[in-house]
Amino acid sequence: MKAGVRWTWDDSVSHTLITPMAEKITKRIAYVDWLRGFACLVMFQTHCYDSWLGGAARDSGFFKLSQLGGTLPAPMFLFLAGVSFALVTDKLRQKGVSADEIARTTILRGGEIFLLGLLLRLQEFLLGQPSASWTDLLRVDILNVIGVSLMMMGVACRISATGGAAGLPQLRRATIATAIICALAIAVLTPPLWTNWRPHSLAWWVESYINGVHTFGKPQPWLFPVFPWAAFAFVGLAAGSLLLSEWARKNETAGLAIAGGSGVALIAMGLGLDALPVRFYGTYDFWHTSPNFFLIRSGVVLIVIFLGYAWCRWGAGEWGFSPLIEMGKCSLLVYWVHLEFVYGGLSIVSKRNVGIGTATLGLIVIFIAMTALATVRNRFPKWKPQMLALFRGAART
Repeated sequence: MKAGVRWTWDDSVSHTLITPMAEKITKRIAYVDWLRGFACLVMFQTHCYDSWLGGAARDSGFFKLSQLGGTLPAPMFLFLAGVSFALVTDKLRQKGVSADEIARTTILRGGEIFLLGLLLRLQEFLLGQPSASWTDLLRVDILNVIGVSLMMMGVACRISATGGAAGLPQLRRATIATAIICALAIAVLTPPLWTNWRPHSLAWWVESYINGVHTFGKPQPWLFPVFPWAAFAFVGLAAGSLLLSEWARKNETAGLAIAGGSGVALIAMGLGLDALPVRFYGTYDFWHTSPNFFLIRSGVVLIVIFLGYAWCRWGAGEWGFSPLIEMGKCSLLVYWVHLEFVYGGLSIVSKRNVGIGTATLGLIVIFIAMTALATVRNRFPKWKPQMLALFRGAART
């Protein structure tokens, strides 16, 4: 790395972009943190009701609506990871760090997140004994695909820096183009890689990263393989790079409004393509592998991004203490911890055995506890670099 440049990548992007436009950057980072916290809240309700509701409650419209809401957090986390990646790489480029060094640093960061995902699987395996299967150690979860996506974006940003794109505006445009191409390629290749082009010759735990097959003989829609999930990270990278342009910095509200409008256009495009009588794939699964559904979900995320920005700027998103911003600053921590108290052996409510009222009380307890955990962590930030240094040393060993 260039002499004198010290770079850190926090779980939050609250302090990763430092420019003379301090006020606008603070606003931008605040709404990104709020959005990440909002994704945590939606994730909590999905997990809590899924883990705890039993009997007739699992057949209710309430439960179905809860699970429908659960389709939002994963795309949002991946999209925001792409936005954070754009912020970090742009900052490093402003400091004059070489393209090779940026690629090395970001790929290593992706590797760290990937290893954390494996460590989480190990924890769940040990705490789930004696019933947990060893194959759970290799299950592809959201942290795994975020780590792989970060590594892929590191390679993509290195590619975008070739061909003489030296200035920041040119590099941003090249990054946007590369990210869009990668997102579309992943979305288009997902259906065949889940059906007729399945790489059967690979070991199941390798193929699982491509289509989520795991040990079940066919791809599982509840897992998080690269196809299609990494595409959301590349959409975030493209959007983040676009919002870092000189025009978008000077016209932040207009830029976010255009993002929201683009979301509406993507939804209309996805619905329009789905309505066509022509099918380009032999096996068409709209809800799990269709590029049309990918366009619709990407559009929904872009609309939510604009609404989150509007709520933070003109609404109550930043009034006083904000639980969502607190959780958004350390979403990795609250994600990690809440799983054990919802799905794990330390579950605070009896699994698949209660009604909506009891499960809702449990959800409130989880929300309050995770807010408290995040607030304590954010008030004592020095522990994290120490823990990361310890983890990195252990990983190298």
